[in-house]
Order: sequence, then C-alpha cells, then structure tokens
Amino acid sequence: MVVGIGKIKFRLFDVNSLKAKRKIVKAVVTRLQNRFNISVAETRLNDSHDWAEIGFALVGNDVRKINSKIDKVFNQVDDMGLAMVADTSMEIIHL
Repeated sequence: MVVGIGKIKFRLFDVNSLKAKRKIVKAVVTRLQNRFNISVAETRLNDSHDWAEIGFALVGNDVRKINSKIDKVFNQVDDMGLAMVADTSMEIIHL
C-alpha cells in the first residue's frame, strides 16, 4: 500500500475577513475533493487573513500513479487562480 500526502500553502490578497478567507479555502477544498476523490482539509493558519494551508491524502498501490496524482493536484490548485501558491510539499509512504 502506498500513501501520498501533500501540503499547499497559499498567500491570499485583498482578503479582509476570515469569512472571505473561508470562502476561498472551501472552494479549493471542494473542487479538489470532487475532481480527484481525495481527502482534503485546511490544516494550519486558520486565524490568518493572508495565509492558508491545506493538506490532502490519497491511497493506492502504484507509486507512479500516486506521484502523478499529487502533481496533478498541485497543478490544478495553481490553475484555479483563487490564491497564490506560496509553497508545496509532498511525501510518499510505503506501508
């Protein structure tokens, strides 16, 4: 079994309230869940107006497929244009 996990840190501009931030984060999370059928959640920086971080995880049996899907998630988030992607990281764990 192969587990892939990833983190994406966003920089948000012109966001003046946590409500506006949550709207953007929720849009990103929902789109990723619907498109890739992965587990996604906001993981850190919950009280910051300017920054957000989401984490996601997926499970499979082929390292290449997991790696490819993680790359597609990163590209999809960047293509959404809802926020600037400041940093990404990923890890693949063999169990």
